Amino acid sequence: MIIVGCDFHPGWQQVAVLIPRQERLWNANWATATARQNGFIVLCLGRRWWAWRVAATVSGLWSCWKAGARVWIGDAAQIRASYVRKQKTDKRDAVHILKLLREGRFPRLWAPDAVVRDLRQLLIHRHKLVEIRARVKNGLQHLAMNRGMQKKSRLWSVAGQKAFGELPLDGWAACRREDLQRLRAVLDSQIGKLDEAAEKAACANEQHGC
Repeated sequence: MIIVGCDFHPGWQQVAVLIPRQERLWNANWATATARQNGFIVLCLGRRWWAWRVAATVSGLWSCWKAGARVWIGDAAQIRASYVRKQKTDKRDAVHILKLLREGRFPRLWAPDAVVRDLRQLLIHRHKLVEIRARVKNGLQHLAMNRGMQKKSRLWSVAGQKAFGELPLDGWAACRREDLQRLRAVLDSQIGKLDEAAEKAACANEQHGC
């Protein structure tokens, strides 16, 4: 099996490759490295270290994810502590990662699978939209309070919305109310769809059930 240790950078990667009975180093981008080699590729992203199992036909980072490549996340502190030399260079990092893999000492941590990562994106997306909606609703509350209407949470009831819509506003204040109300309606619709998707995923979870 060909084993590859890779010190990852946004623009390029320092790769240490172990082919049976020989080692060599070269600089290559991710697509080039994965297209040419099989086996394990280890990446350092910030303070986390990643190990990939890549198929021979895979090329490109996203192709690896779609192909179901396994990701290994290692303890960066343990990896650094196992490095005897204090002087740190990209080539030495790549070779050191390769050495840990060869000796079976790579300090692997748990990593979520592709399904869990995708569900996390669902929750993050919903959370961001909820934050935007909260700012929109705060703006509407501000408009109402400036005109002496203090309904708090009752502003979002049918009666509160009717009273707020009948509140006399002139110029840009009226424009602001209309724009924010339309934006709130759009966000409510989008968040509602995400709520349904999150609930469906929770019900499908074997650990929690519905």
